[in-house]
Amino acid sequence: MQFTIPILHSAVTIMTPLLLASMGGLFTELSGMLNIALEGLLLMGAFCSIIFTHYTGSMVVGTVLGIGATMLLSAILASVTLNLKSNVFITGLATNLFASGLTVVLSFALFANKGVVVFDDIPSLPLLGTQALARIPIFGDIFIGHSAFVYLSWILLALSYFVLYRTPFGFRIRATGLHPEALSTLGMRPDRYRFASFLISGFTCGLGGALLTLNLGAFVPNITAGKGWIALVVIFLGNKKPFGLLIAAFIFGLADAFSNYAQGALNIPSDFILAIPYVFTLLAMVGSSIYAKKKGAIES
Repeated sequence: MQFTIPILHSAVTIMTPLLLASMGGLFTELSGMLNIALEGLLLMGAFCSIIFTHYTGSMVVGTVLGIGATMLLSAILASVTLNLKSNVFITGLATNLFASGLTVVLSFALFANKGVVVFDDIPSLPLLGTQALARIPIFGDIFIGHSAFVYLSWILLALSYFVLYRTPFGFRIRATGLHPEALSTLGMRPDRYRFASFLISGFTCGLGGALLTLNLGAFVPNITAGKGWIALVVIFLGNKKPFGLLIAAFIFGLADAFSNYAQGALNIPSDFILAIPYVFTLLAMVGSSIYAKKKGAIES
C-alpha cells in the first residue's frame, strides 16, 4: 500500500496527455476520419508550448500559442485531406514525420542543440489542491495535488460528452461518420464538420503536448514516445465513448507509472521495463480485437 498510492497518483498525471489526445481523436473518429497524426500533433504542441513560454515568460501565453500552432498544423492536415482529397493515412504519417523533423531542426536553429534542451527559466507547474482535501483518505492522496492540466482534462471530457450527445453540433459530427449522405440531403456539408473535428484534435493535442514539456521543464526529441499511437488504442479500447476514454487512459497511465516505479525497485532488465507500456498496448489491441469478434459472432 505504501507504494500503491504514489503509483496511482503518478498514473493520473501520466494518463492526461493520452486522455487529451484520444479526446480529440474521438471527434475525428466519430466524423468518419481516423486521425493517425495524433503523435505529430502532440509533439508540435509540446515543442511550441515550451518555446513560446521561454520567449514570452508566461506559461499561459506559451500554452495558448502552442495550442494555436498545433491547431494550425491540424488545419493544414485537414485541408490537404478534405480539400485536396489526399489519403488520410498518408497525410497523417506525413504530419508525424514533419513534426518529428521540424522540432529537431528548429531546436538546432534556436539553441544549437539537437538533443535535450533544458529551460532553467521556466518554473515548475503549480500543483492545485488544499490541505483539507488532501486529508481525504485514498481519494485525496490520488486525485489532489496535480497541475491545472489534469483537472482541465476532466472538465474537457465532460464538455466533450455534452457536445457530442447533447448538442446539434455533436449530433451532426456523429451523423457525418455514420450517414454523411443524409447530411448532404439536408443542405449541410459533412467536410465542414470533419474540418472542425480536426481543429478540436489540434486543440486537445496542443494542450496535452504542453503538459509533457512544461511538466518536465525541458524539450526532449520525440518526447511523445508513442503516446499519440497509444491514444488511438485508447479510443477503441474506450469503445469510442468519452468516459470510456477515461478508464482506458487510466489503465495505460497505470502501466506506464508501474514501469517507472519498477526501474528503481525491481531487479529486472531496464529494456524490458521500458517496454511494459508498449507490450500492454499490444495486448490491449489483441484483447479488444478478440472481444469485438466474439461480440459480432454472438450478435449475428
